[in-house]
Amino acid sequence: MLQLQPVTATIGAEVLGVDLTQPITDALSDALHAALAEHQVLIFRDQHIDPAHHLALALRFGDPVAHPAYPTVPGFPVVNILENNEAKPPKIDTWHTDMTFMERPPLGSILRAITIPPAGGDTLFASLGAAYQSLSDRMQRYLEGLEAYHSFAHGFRQSLAEPGGPERLAHAVRDNPPRRHPVIRTHPVSGAKQLFVNRLFTTHLVGVGERESAAVLAYLYDHLEIPEHTCRVRWRPGTIAFWDNRATMHRPVNDFWPAVRIMQRITIAGDKPI
Repeated sequence: MLQLQPVTATIGAEVLGVDLTQPITDALSDALHAALAEHQVLIFRDQHIDPAHHLALALRFGDPVAHPAYPTVPGFPVVNILENNEAKPPKIDTWHTDMTFMERPPLGSILRAITIPPAGGDTLFASLGAAYQSLSDRMQRYLEGLEAYHSFAHGFRQSLAEPGGPERLAHAVRDNPPRRHPVIRTHPVSGAKQLFVNRLFTTHLVGVGERESAAVLAYLYDHLEIPEHTCRVRWRPGTIAFWDNRATMHRPVNDFWPAVRIMQRITIAGDKPI
């Protein structure tokens, strides 16, 4: 029987009593949908599954979408491989919500630990709803109705600066022009308001001057990332984290390099932020 053990008072819950190698029933699917909406990050332990089980869980929430910049598992074109080692140091160490450069950013992502370093390599998560709620009334009013641009090229600027990077990522840059999204979006399930900007992909606010945009975004990034809005996932073999991309952002802790860290991720199609 499914049980939930909150990680913090704000965000995250460990899921107990579930075996993801078994078929996911309608009742379990409904319970996981409700748990994700409430806790925003679900953590499963000791789940020694294969890509087919990983995909089965994702399909209970929607259609998977491949990431344009990462390799995939053979036979599973929507299961991305995120691998770091001495020759492939991690590049992203910035708080972000996944793929906000898309017109319809993902509903969520399911990340599975394959190879874990002896120490380190945790992932931090932050609640966009808690961040909105803890803004002052005046700041909430100021942000209401504002939009911001999000850019693939901005988020992957380090990769684009590498030798061969522009050629390797040309299709992704072409297919993902900058997109406008509301700074405050409404969660389609809970109805809660979310502060929807992030350091990695957001470039500027629409309709305000450059200095004002930079100052406001800098404040919002700092506000989003305060400890009271966050939880921390410590990985071990068999750990899976499923986060609601409409309600969270996350940041990898790259203290493990040059050790090996291999993860597999499925990202699930979402809707247009409103």
